Amino acid sequence: MSSVPTTRQTAGAGAARAAARRSSRKVGGYDRRPGALTYVLLGAAVLIGLGPLYYTLLLGSSDPIAIAQSSLPQLFPDASLFDNFSKVISSDAFDFWKAFGNSLFIALVASATTVLFSTLAGFSFAKLSFKGRRPLLVFVIATMAVPTQLGVIPLYIIMAKIGWIGSLQAVIVPALVTAFGVFWMTQYLEEALPFELIEAARVDGASMFRTFWSIAMPAARPAAAMLALFTFVTQWTNFFWPSIVLNQSNPTLPVAVRLLQANYFVDYSLVMAGVFLITLPLIILFIFAGRQLVAGIMAGAVKG
Repeated sequence: MSSVPTTRQTAGAGAARAAARRSSRKVGGYDRRPGALTYVLLGAAVLIGLGPLYYTLLLGSSDPIAIAQSSLPQLFPDASLFDNFSKVISSDAFDFWKAFGNSLFIALVASATTVLFSTLAGFSFAKLSFKGRRPLLVFVIATMAVPTQLGVIPLYIIMAKIGWIGSLQAVIVPALVTAFGVFWMTQYLEEALPFELIEAARVDGASMFRTFWSIAMPAARPAAAMLALFTFVTQWTNFFWPSIVLNQSNPTLPVAVRLLQANYFVDYSLVMAGVFLITLPLIILFIFAGRQLVAGIMAGAVKG
């Protein structure tokens, strides 16, 4: 088989590009192009993932009477969905834009601090030598096995004693850093950051924090982007702890949607419209940042 440069010289640039695509599809002599079964399985996975979201759209486009008569009131969403959106946004049960701002602020602050502190801890565990480094890392990882519900009562008592009940810092402070983030950044930096770069920076007179900021942070950018997106989604959809520590006058969006339910009647069309409004920013985020998320996941799956 002729090489790509030879093809370029004899047959032109178009044939060279085609030859390059054919050669890139083969790894170790095997054709790595996906077959029909792969596309069928991927298509089924997409349909399963989009099914609940589409069903939410259908219920959000309907009305309580139609939902009471049939669990599938219609097959396609219609313009009444936007009327329900307007009702949710202008609802008297809560201030939609205040709840939106609270959710956005909590998610952004938690994402930024989790990335910063997790990368600091990951850099320390991966590249610095200090006594008890491995046992401490094992302890941090072991905390991931502790259910969140076990810490709710003592955490609530602490928040009540310092007067944070009903305020956003009661949600933000416990989410400043996560054990998963520390573990993720430690594993990534162990492989992605050579000791030689750290030693070169130290020889040039850089402080340890300057070495971290100028060397470790750029090296950790793919994994940090993935961690930021994952944390943003987690905090944006967080319902359990905010529903306990926040009140009706200062809710996040997931907590606010619950306020659409009356004491004796639940308008599922409004609730589902509110649920879709909560999900819509995440859909937009994944449209623009999904490639970076996949790149971060693949970058984290490094081989030794």
